[in-house]
Amino acid sequence: MDTTAVDLGFLEPCESWLLTNKFFRSKLGGKPAWLELKNLPRPEDVSCTRCDKPLAFLCQVYAPIEENDGCFHRVLYVFVCISASCAPDGNGRTIKVLRSQLPRRNAFYDYDPPDETVESPAVSSPVPLCVVCGCRGPKRCGRCQLVNYCGVVHQRLDWSAGHKPVCGEEDSAVAAKRKHTTFVFSECEIVTEPEEHETKPKLSEEESEKRQMEEFERLKSEGKVGVLDELPEEELDKYAGTVDQAEDKVFARFKKRTADAPDQVLRYERGGTPLWLSPIVPQTVPDCERCGSRRVFEFQVMPQLLSFLERDELDWGTLACYTCEASCNTEGYAEEWIFRQDVIDTTKPAN
Repeated sequence: MDTTAVDLGFLEPCESWLLTNKFFRSKLGGKPAWLELKNLPRPEDVSCTRCDKPLAFLCQVYAPIEENDGCFHRVLYVFVCISASCAPDGNGRTIKVLRSQLPRRNAFYDYDPPDETVESPAVSSPVPLCVVCGCRGPKRCGRCQLVNYCGVVHQRLDWSAGHKPVCGEEDSAVAAKRKHTTFVFSECEIVTEPEEHETKPKLSEEESEKRQMEEFERLKSEGKVGVLDELPEEELDKYAGTVDQAEDKVFARFKKRTADAPDQVLRYERGGTPLWLSPIVPQTVPDCERCGSRRVFEFQVMPQLLSFLERDELDWGTLACYTCEASCNTEGYAEEWIFRQDVIDTTKPAN
């Protein structure tokens, strides 16, 4: 097998204390392990721009840039909306990605890496955090004034989850240990390794078409091909050939490339090219709003992650993240750009 420029991410169980901010690891779920600790995102920065509800933290990717001294530590955070009415929206309003970075010598972490053989606590933030989601928590319980929330949605959620009978008897540190499995995903480390890809003998056209059809039918049975029933007739006509014959060469390439490592949940290749599932891709990617540099592809979240999450309200083919090519300096957290592509894309091309 040949090694490519892509790093693949896989899920592995890990001690929760090793997934805190001071150990600089990539992870799925739990609460965000914030890098920069003073200028945390505002609640509106991590809210759905369609329904205004808090976005759920999906994953974070530790992605330092060796040639940039200001990016000795660098983390990308992905948030998704878990509202059933918003999840099918494919124009990016229901998914956000934030970037944070620090030089090696900074105000929060030791210059040298910590000892990973001895359990130690996270570096705490001076900013109060929501006990439900772990994001900035500017609101307090109106009754006890001891527990912080990002807003009324999570205050109500925590009230019904257990705060009500102990209101006045617990503070945020205690309340933060309460499990909110309806909103917070199970936590797991994402470990990366170089992709190895073997060039296989080319299948006959008949065999290739047969395999594509079988895979398409499997995805269709799992509800991962888009909401076709809601499409206008002219849109259905546009994709009729793909749906009926499964002749999409892009999708075939996706399956071929991932066959060697079917459990991959992440593909990382800064400055590379996403592995698309369909030919419906962004027509343009917006430049960085802060410095004007172009954005380049950095990583994508793969559909295999859905099997681990087991959340029916979530669905995607792949989530492709683009970031500022210069990774320009920012105080706190900068929003980058992410594109959601379905197996059969039911949206208009992004502009």
